Amino acid sequence: MTKIPSASDAAPAPRRLRDALLMGALLSLVLASLAGLAAATGWDQTMGQLARLGWMQGAALLALSLANYLLRSLRWNLFGRRVGLPPGLWRDIRHYLGGFLMIATPGRLGELVRVRWIRRETGLSLDRSAPLFVMDRAADLVAMALILCAALALSSGHIAGAIPVAALALAAAAVATHGRLMSALVTRGYRIVGRWPRLFGRLRGMARTLGQFTDARVLAASILLGSLGWMAEGYAFHLLLVWLGADIGLWKAVGIFVFATLAGGLTGAPGGLGGAEAAMIALLALEGLPLETSVAATAVIRVTTLWFAIGIGALVFPVAERMSKRTADAVEDR
Repeated sequence: MTKIPSASDAAPAPRRLRDALLMGALLSLVLASLAGLAAATGWDQTMGQLARLGWMQGAALLALSLANYLLRSLRWNLFGRRVGLPPGLWRDIRHYLGGFLMIATPGRLGELVRVRWIRRETGLSLDRSAPLFVMDRAADLVAMALILCAALALSSGHIAGAIPVAALALAAAAVATHGRLMSALVTRGYRIVGRWPRLFGRLRGMARTLGQFTDARVLAASILLGSLGWMAEGYAFHLLLVWLGADIGLWKAVGIFVFATLAGGLTGAPGGLGGAEAAMIALLALEGLPLETSVAATAVIRVTTLWFAIGIGALVFPVAERMSKRTADAVEDR
């Protein structure tokens, strides 16, 4: 049989171009802002801070980020088993890492490409697989909020706005994972809009499937994996500050990293670009760090976390796309 391509198999070209242009504009703005700060403090001072780091330090930072990605891939595999995915650890890791290429799309909705790969390789319907995306985002919010609360309790001083941000993250996760509440919100949305009944019907159906993730063991395991993963990156930020001669303490460093990441995400900008960097530099400056150190630390940690993830996604994405098509073609030819 000849496979007829589905219109949903790829995003429309204008949308891909729009997302690419938006990401490029935001990246240019962030780079220009960092360059301006570096110039204001003196290029020599900023470059002198960066010169403190060697390839071994860089490798350690990347290894800790990779640990985060792999732990969260295991969480994706755990959630996948709950929705009925057949066994396939390496398949799930491939899907999860490949989706990182789409981190810097508005609302990270581009990461839904993982759902497309699942449909091609396993035949699992959108209604059953889409909740994976919701649970993955919610689990990250819970893990980061808990880490931020621990950092506030275990570090000296405080981070302005941290408690409201942590509370907002936990509240958003609670709403997103409460099947009945989500279903009620979808129903309310349909009554307000009064259009697209089929779309709202599918959304209501997906909301009802969230109940399958409420098993205590699944929730505990997902929170543990997510917390260990994000702590790895927080610890990387602590090590980076130590290597730059600006040790502010483990939990203070972890708190600043997690708060800046959450705050960047709340701006809605792709990948938290702009918001995360601004929050990180401001909080480090409040700790008394020189501006050149704050700028250097922020630039390095964003390269070894966000941009490293996008780089991994760029490598794995073509493999995941090719293998999903090959599997789909094999099924169609039977």
